[in-house]
Amino acid sequence: MTQPDTSRLTLGHLAEGVRRMAPLSLFVIVFGLAFGVAALQQGLSGLETLLMSGLVFAGAAQFATLELWGETIPLVPLVAITLAINARHLLMGAAFYPHLRDLPAGRRYASLILLSDANWAMAMGGRSRKERLGILVGGGFALWTAWMIGTGLGVAFGSGIGDPEQFGLDAIMGCFLLAMLVGDKRDLSVLVPWGAAALAALAAMAWLPPHVHVIVGALTGGLVGLLLPPSRKEATP
Repeated sequence: MTQPDTSRLTLGHLAEGVRRMAPLSLFVIVFGLAFGVAALQQGLSGLETLLMSGLVFAGAAQFATLELWGETIPLVPLVAITLAINARHLLMGAAFYPHLRDLPAGRRYASLILLSDANWAMAMGGRSRKERLGILVGGGFALWTAWMIGTGLGVAFGSGIGDPEQFGLDAIMGCFLLAMLVGDKRDLSVLVPWGAAALAALAAMAWLPPHVHVIVGALTGGLVGLLLPPSRKEATP
């Protein structure tokens, strides 16, 4: 007897992912606005700023590249910094692989196009495979849309905001991600790896070269999570 395809998404699953992520996407609009303002101040045109947000969709990496932007762009440092900041996606993809392994290759990789910290964190808390995939894809679309709206607002009104840090815009994404990761959970299997990753990243920021803390924190958190005793297995209907 043929087993039903439990991983096939419907519009209902995607809509549920959009609905779940929509309230949190409001914070991403503010973060995108800050990027739009910073990009204009760094000399990018409005079109270049929108294209970067639409095609790259990596907030922290986009901010980092602005520091190297100019008339001549150092390509090797730019690539190295981008890889370092986004190295966490290796662990995020590995952690989510069990929910994607039964998909055909095309659908598997297409599902990860809009992968980000927020929709990954929320999807990992889903109760079923369909719910996780719906949050990953639908939630990713909601975040991308909010990011583009925010970038557009920054491009449109950037001339009126001289110093984004004065309004605390630089802290928005960090606070947002912290709330996403902790939420209402009290499970030490969640808090211990992230706590270890945070401490390792802070130590690396103090004593190691710039941006290395991203890799150090990711590897430390992954190692601690690997060494923890296994918790009860999640159902994946």
